[in-house]
Amino acid sequence: MSSKRNVYLKMKSLAEARKIILDQLLDKDCLATETIPVPDAVGRSLAEPVAAKISSPGFHASAMDGIAVDAASTFGAHESEPKTLIIGKEAFYVNTGHVLPESTNAVIMIEHINVTDDTRVTIEAPAFPWQNVRKMGEDIVATELLFPRNHVITPYCIGALLSGGIFKVAVREKPGVLIIPTGSELVDWRKSDLSDLKPGQVFETNSFILGSLTESCGGTFERNEMLSDNLENIIRTIDNAVSDNYHIVLTVGGSSAGSEDFTRHAIESIGKILIHGVTMMPGKPVIVGNVRNKPVIGIPGYPVSAIVAFEQIVQPLIAGMLGRPDDTKEKIQVEPTRKITSKLGVEEFLRVKLGRVDDRVVATPMPRGAGCITTITEADGIIRIPNNVEGLKEHTPVTAELLSPLQTINNTVVIVGSHDNTLDILSDELMASHSHTALSSSHVGSMGGLMAIKRGVCHVAGSHLLDENDGTYNLSYIKKYLPDMEIRLVNLVFRDQGLIVPPGNPKGIKGIEDLAREDITFINRQGGSGTRILLDYRLKQLGINPSNINGYENDEFTHMSVAVSVLSGRTDVGLGIYAAAKALDLDFVPVVTEQYDLVIPQKYFETKNIISLLDTINTDRFKKRVNGLGGYSTEKTGKVIL
Repeated sequence: MSSKRNVYLKMKSLAEARKIILDQLLDKDCLATETIPVPDAVGRSLAEPVAAKISSPGFHASAMDGIAVDAASTFGAHESEPKTLIIGKEAFYVNTGHVLPESTNAVIMIEHINVTDDTRVTIEAPAFPWQNVRKMGEDIVATELLFPRNHVITPYCIGALLSGGIFKVAVREKPGVLIIPTGSELVDWRKSDLSDLKPGQVFETNSFILGSLTESCGGTFERNEMLSDNLENIIRTIDNAVSDNYHIVLTVGGSSAGSEDFTRHAIESIGKILIHGVTMMPGKPVIVGNVRNKPVIGIPGYPVSAIVAFEQIVQPLIAGMLGRPDDTKEKIQVEPTRKITSKLGVEEFLRVKLGRVDDRVVATPMPRGAGCITTITEADGIIRIPNNVEGLKEHTPVTAELLSPLQTINNTVVIVGSHDNTLDILSDELMASHSHTALSSSHVGSMGGLMAIKRGVCHVAGSHLLDENDGTYNLSYIKKYLPDMEIRLVNLVFRDQGLIVPPGNPKGIKGIEDLAREDITFINRQGGSGTRILLDYRLKQLGINPSNINGYENDEFTHMSVAVSVLSGRTDVGLGIYAAAKALDLDFVPVVTEQYDLVIPQKYFETKNIISLLDTINTDRFKKRVNGLGGYSTEKTGKVIL
């Protein structure tokens, strides 16, 4: 056998080879699930979606060193007429991170106060409510989705998980790879001296390279002892390996057409050769076989060929087992969706969400708050703004360092517009059913979503805009604001919108008319949101002046933020969806059942990613999970309205 030369089977293109491997060798259910402590989970793939158990912060906290005050007690303070506050009664010393004392809602920085004596301080400017305060739930709101299944945990994620009360997570086990170096010329560098190396001998290094590559893409490896060029030994070792708990077996060397290249013969004797030779250089001699439903892959012996063969053939297989995209990190050119200001003299690492829209990657800046861990866990990239630049211009290309794989960014559906809790479910189900398609959502209100469509910086807008004249949703607004654009409108859900109140509804709120009561504090949604438009419409019907509502000018950007505002006691009531109230065990006073739709430009409607999105929306599993939230109807979910 040692004198018999191999003849390559018909070589495959790389695309053909990968399709064969993923179709015939990928077993997505081959990995068991294990539950491990969160700090040990870096680099692991989630087997289940993870939602926060608690809000972070779980209390109103001082964001500065200074004094905590009731903002109202500071009104009227001026340089020409300073105001005196009594320590322990009207002002309380606090440090950064301290719980705000009861009856206070603002912090004045220590630099902005004048100490009169041990009991009194003076101020020369008023504070405004929630100035220098980290509000309860500012970073994370209990029950919100932190990460969908198949998400790879990063060091940043540890902070988000622990802050959200998650101490253990279910992860997929690491794919086990056995690496078998072969070749009579090989020498173990750990047991030899440079002076002992004879002509024709080489140090065996490939197994260590391949082992590190295995770990870098989420697997674990063991290195078999080196085997000489003996067919029987190679057959026996492969046969034993596939009988053990390894998920992939790699032989290194012996895959070419030489007289002592035995990998093909060894695999053929106990299994089936699927591929011998791929039209790529380096890496052409790679062999792929199936031995008792286990992938056995012959890696070429030249180091660069071994690396290329691993990255192009083995890495996608490991990624598939873990439900991950096959990725590489790099820097790319992106275009900011709006002008971004920055301070001179400070180099800023701006966290951004990225998505490819038409022929460009658009970058949407995330909140800059240093206390919010989610601004880094949810970011796709970082734009470094030099210290000699005041900011970035809209649509002017800049370089971004990727935190997410470029493939993920290219296959990200960018949704901008109204917030809805079902988008978390949609994100998770999309990743579960189409693991290479992701969802990125930014919450700027329904009108903001339509304007993003108009500017060409997103694929989809979430909208629930009520036409006061005929009671329809979204159609008249599309006609008015997107008159020259061909649009498709798809229903996502019908949902119950109403007043979110504390458990037991202690103030007996019965409807919108009660918002004008003097004893009630309201939390609003931002201007341009469908919820704000609904509120203004109802106030107009009832003849209520918004200025008579205590808190009308205070707003939040999501339903969950409104709910947590009520939960924290910061406000008595907010207008939002039933699912948000239910998620935080709050009471709910129904106001209306409204229509929440997806606005999609026709040019994206038949793209691969949007098709995947719509397929997911129409699944029974998605609808079942949505109905489980409460306050939703999926009777028309997925129906194309326009």
